[in-house]
Amino acid sequence: MTVEKLTADELRELFLFEHLDDDQLAWLVEHGQVEHRKAGTPVLVEGDPATCFFLLLEGTVALSRTIGGERVETNRTDHRGSYFGATQSYFRADVGPKTTYGVTVDSITDTRMFQLPSEEFGPAIREWFPMAMHLLEGLYLGMQTNNRVVNQRERLLALGSLSAGLTHELNNPAAAAVRATAALRERVAGMRHKLAMLASGALDPEALPGLVKLQENAVERVAKAPKLGPMETSDREDEVSDWLEEHGVRDGWDLAPVLVAGGLDVEWLDQAMSLCPLTATEAAVRWICYTVETETLMNEIEDATTRVSTLVGAAKQYSQMDRAPFQVIDVHELLDSTLVMLASKIGAIKVVKDYDRSLPPLPAYAAELNQVWTNLIDNAVAAMGEQGTLTVRTFRQDSFVVVEIGDTGTGIAPEVKDRIFEPFFTTKAVGQGTGLGLDITWRIVVNKHHGDVRVESRPGDTRFQVRLPLDTTDVV
Repeated sequence: MTVEKLTADELRELFLFEHLDDDQLAWLVEHGQVEHRKAGTPVLVEGDPATCFFLLLEGTVALSRTIGGERVETNRTDHRGSYFGATQSYFRADVGPKTTYGVTVDSITDTRMFQLPSEEFGPAIREWFPMAMHLLEGLYLGMQTNNRVVNQRERLLALGSLSAGLTHELNNPAAAAVRATAALRERVAGMRHKLAMLASGALDPEALPGLVKLQENAVERVAKAPKLGPMETSDREDEVSDWLEEHGVRDGWDLAPVLVAGGLDVEWLDQAMSLCPLTATEAAVRWICYTVETETLMNEIEDATTRVSTLVGAAKQYSQMDRAPFQVIDVHELLDSTLVMLASKIGAIKVVKDYDRSLPPLPAYAAELNQVWTNLIDNAVAAMGEQGTLTVRTFRQDSFVVVEIGDTGTGIAPEVKDRIFEPFFTTKAVGQGTGLGLDITWRIVVNKHHGDVRVESRPGDTRFQVRLPLDTTDVV
């Protein structure tokens, strides 16, 4: 079988080889050959070992990548001299990137191509252009190092921001618990004082059974206390204050708010006092006030500590520190934990959750998906400023779980929309963004989970859609 070759003059007509000398062209003539492909046949396949370097001589080819389990065409060309395949074969094995094809190339029409084996072409390029190779390798290694440093810095900045937000969120319930505990100590001391009065005979022992019954009844009322509006609260406090004054209870104006907050009204006080001797009215009222305040303070402490526990749980869910990297998760738990972690940054922005709770569990790298939600929500909040609506929506689309993060911000300008996933590209002011958030998002979703990230934007309505496959076969 005769192998078709190109002459040195034909090779010199190709822009890639036009400045090579005669010896170099002679080497290409010797080591290269012409290949033909019929229309509709593949030239090379994404993920296969990168063994050949191709230059297009005639015909049309299409380049495509696998995104979200689907083949997506990224380019189509009929330009003579276009090259593809093992385009980075000139790197040394210990320096260069992976040695597999990064795209699939198909012949759209009958094609004629010049082909070189990468294992021979790479060393030849290094020999012909040693200085250029040193520069390229240095540039490549420098970019890799720079990317690692900036990525680490990006993660540290995000961690610092989240830590500050978490600290702020924890401070409020913790401070509330401390205040309630201090007040509770005073109220318990007051109740001990009343018990001392009882033991000394200052309080009629016959009143004790009635007081205990009132105490139990009051505790039940506190648990069911209705939430009143400002006007209704004020009216009830006036009524209770008048009742206390009529029954000879001193400082009724100070006790009335406590009783009303505990759900106690004039009707309840009338029924309650019928259980005690008249001489014990003031003691009974003050005992009940201590009970109501004690119960209310314990509720406050419970609410505060529950809030702390919820925040710590959200932090653990967000960090995934004590869990396997790859696991089957409920995507809504990840979204909720991220929203909790970013609560201080979200501020007064309205959050709308539109969850499809029928979604099946999702196999994924949970901690890395939390980083995706963080990047998208952070960008959405930045686009809206201090007011707007953040919408977090989930739904199923064929074999994919779709998470949509929407905002009512200024939108993405059409001229930059195609560049937002590029490393270091940012529309934020200097010092406010590194341009890596969406790049990291893309790599986590597309490269690691074999999903897809899409964006639709116009002023007042920007939506990022993250599509994650339910099939774990291709997840790495």
